[in-house]
Amino acid sequence: MAETLLLGINSESSSSMYEDDRLAEALREGSEQAYEVLVTRFQQPVYNLVFRLMSDPVDSSDVVQEVFLKIFRNIGSFRNQSSLKTWIYRIAVNEAYNYRRWFFRHRRQEVTLGLEGDPARYAAETHDTGRSPFDQVFEHEKHRLIEEALTRINPTFRTAVVLRDIEGLSYEEIADILNLSMGTVKSRILRGRDALREQLAARLQPREAFQWSAQTAAD
Repeated sequence: MAETLLLGINSESSSSMYEDDRLAEALREGSEQAYEVLVTRFQQPVYNLVFRLMSDPVDSSDVVQEVFLKIFRNIGSFRNQSSLKTWIYRIAVNEAYNYRRWFFRHRRQEVTLGLEGDPARYAAETHDTGRSPFDQVFEHEKHRLIEEALTRINPTFRTAVVLRDIEGLSYEEIADILNLSMGTVKSRILRGRDALREQLAARLQPREAFQWSAQTAAD
């Protein structure tokens, strides 16, 4: 039964929501194939999201593991009231938030010495080969500066900016993920963009910073 529900899940004629419904039902049925489809479809996007939300990106892979454990354990509570992607992103955002809160409570006083390699190396190695709109707009150096600037702004605003300007989610989807009103979501995005613009002002040429500001403001 569960395997049958997966037939045609990648059909171009099927809507995203219809695919979500079939995948979720197969997961509830305990289909191993459904779990493979879930991981294949969402592992990279979830990692990319968590990586950008974490204050300590080295631990992003551990958080992603927790996200998928939560998905597997709680799929029975998913009732298709939102898209499967929105539900998964909500779990990812919450897990990243929980980790940050734990980190600042228990590890803030620790001094980490002798770290080898680039913390962003794993993210670079696991990124999709396809270029996102974000990647297409900025050259490699600008992209790196923006990623670094994101880590310096308030995590509350960072989350909203990442979901909107990098993940490309709608205001409605972000409001659902964060359990906030539309007005609050828009306010956080605007404040996050302002904070990011301030971080970039001293690093990018004025014209380049303005171009980024104009691009995001148009959304």
